[in-house]
Amino acid sequence: MSKYQHIRDAAYLANMKLPNLNLVIFTFGNASEADRQLGVFAVKPSGVPYEVLSPAKMVIVDFDGNIVEGDLRPSSDTKTHAVLYKHWEHIGGICHTHSTYATSWAQALRDIPIYGTTHADHKTVDVPCARPMDDEMIQGDYEYQTGFQIINCLKERGLSYQEVEMILVGNHAPFTWGKTADKAVYNSAVLESIAQMALLTEQINPECHRLKQSLIKKHYQRKNGPDSYYGQ
Repeated sequence: MSKYQHIRDAAYLANMKLPNLNLVIFTFGNASEADRQLGVFAVKPSGVPYEVLSPAKMVIVDFDGNIVEGDLRPSSDTKTHAVLYKHWEHIGGICHTHSTYATSWAQALRDIPIYGTTHADHKTVDVPCARPMDDEMIQGDYEYQTGFQIINCLKERGLSYQEVEMILVGNHAPFTWGKTADKAVYNSAVLESIAQMALLTEQINPECHRLKQSLIKKHYQRKNGPDSYYGQ
């Protein structure tokens, strides 16, 4: 058995969840799983329909974006994944989709405001939208620069990638991450739900206000804090 089989399996299972969760259509989107000790990650091959994917088709890439093992070309977003893995040492999975609602907020160049407790269960801040990439970056190594577009947005806002595991890339679409590819996919599904509810909230009441701080704190801490009591 290949020494990469475990991340191939994990990346495959994560990618297969994307169409099942209605987060992708056709061949849109990708997920990857990293092995920090080996210094590589497994990522979906580019343009391959989900119905014909298999663990063996996952491509093994290092944190500089070089192919280590695999017969197919990796996702066109591979360099973005590589940049994030290289600079954020505590993540083990990344997911990118063009899900309808989250992508719509990205296209509108708007952060997703924290309007309710569903959002606060997962994050204490608005979901950030990174500003559009400048022309010089676009004309350069685009996917590589997208990684820094994400990193720089969080830095500028004083946000930790370990606490804020999701972002909208302006005019583009969402990226999420986590300790595993499965957690990154979970975050993508949560983000899509939050994005949909925020849109509906503003449609129902254009004068709506952000959730008050006491509720943000309560809901986040009961699920994520040191004294959390949600779940078994």
